[in-house]
Amino acid sequence: MSMTELNSTARDLMSVRAMIAELEAEAEALTDKIKGAMVEQGAEVLQGDGWKASWKNVVSSRFDSKRFKADHSDLYGQYSRPTTSTRFVLSV
Repeated sequence: MSMTELNSTARDLMSVRAMIAELEAEAEALTDKIKGAMVEQGAEVLQGDGWKASWKNVVSSRFDSKRFKADHSDLYGQYSRPTTSTRFVLSV
């Protein structure tokens, strides 16, 4: 791929990412409107024509690895393993 093509591709990617960010912000605003209606109506579930929204508390249990490492560093060292990943960054 030539440098001209790479420049064009990078600009296209940045443009698409900007559009995605705008759409995510719009989706968040619309979500907040629906949540507001749910609070207003005191409902955990709302239903309409072809859609259903629920907004409920969910309790889950997560492993606190930072605390485990602080309290049991020897065991943490025995059971942790390094991982390798790749990261793609495009910046201006």
